[in-house]
Parts: sequence; C-alpha cells; structure tokens
Amino acid sequence: MGEMRIVGIRVEPPQNQPVLLLREVTGSRYLPIWIGQSEAASIALEQRGVEPPRPLTHDLIERIVEAFDQTLVEVRIVDMREGTFYAEMVFDGDVVVEARPSDAIAVAMRMGAPIVAADDVLDDAGLLIPDEDDASVEGGSEESSEEEVEAFREFLDQISPEDFLGPDGPAAG
Repeated sequence: MGEMRIVGIRVEPPQNQPVLLLREVTGSRYLPIWIGQSEAASIALEQRGVEPPRPLTHDLIERIVEAFDQTLVEVRIVDMREGTFYAEMVFDGDVVVEARPSDAIAVAMRMGAPIVAADDVLDDAGLLIPDEDDASVEGGSEESSEEEVEAFREFLDQISPEDFLGPDGPAAG
C-alpha cells in the first residue's frame, strides 16, 4: 500500500461536486475522489484549522474513538468497484471498520492517522498530472504545496468526471 497525502479539494462545475486529490508520498501518482459537499466542508475546515462552535460529525467520531481509548492506526483505500472507492478505518487490535473514503479521511486528518491506498487501486485509478514538477513536491513546504494545488487546478480545468470512466464507470467516493 502506498501512503497518500491530501493535496487539495476543488469544486468542479457544472455539477459543483468537490474533488479530493490525494498524492502518493513516495511516488508520482494522484488519486482523485469525487466527494460530497459536507465531507468537503469538513475536510476544508480541518485543513484551515477552523474549529466550529459545535462539533461536526467527524469531530464527534474522533471524540468517540478517544472516549473508548482507541487509536486510529490508519485509513486504507482498499478497492474501487464500478467507479466507487471503498475504504477501511483500522483501529488498535486490528479492528477494521468499513467507511466511505471521504468520511475516513476527514477523521484521519483530525486524528493524525496516515492514509494509504492499495496498489491495485492506484494502478487502476491513479493519475499522473501532466507537467508536474516532482522536485517541488518533495520538500513539503507551503510554497510547494501551493504550486501543487495550482497544478491540480490547471489539471482539473482540462478534465471532467467522465475522463475517469474506466471499464466499470465513474470514480466516486
């Protein structure tokens, strides 16, 4: 499994559906996952360090996990069937809970858990973004992150959800 990190979220017209982009930590592939508006908002708030006045669902899940003295070990994107991604949340003692990738990633962000994707998922749905300067990604600095997000925006300007159709249909999370 390849470790992934969040590059950004962008809302794409005409459907105005958010796209979450993950990038391999040690590779050059990206994994775009179309997600719901509420999950995108939750992830974006966490990315910006904004704490809502009352806990969102993903904050509540984090509090429940901590109340039961558990640790979220990792989130795994384990499969893609008929264009839909599937994820697992792995807790202490190898307890595995199925989840939508968007929800699992929102919780992983709050708990500092790594996000990994199965090699076959990356092989099937991973993309190489054209004209990407791999050297700018390695440092992890704020500047390289901004460059990466800009490359993501330029890439998304040239594609549509239909571009991700494989033999099984559109990619969704």
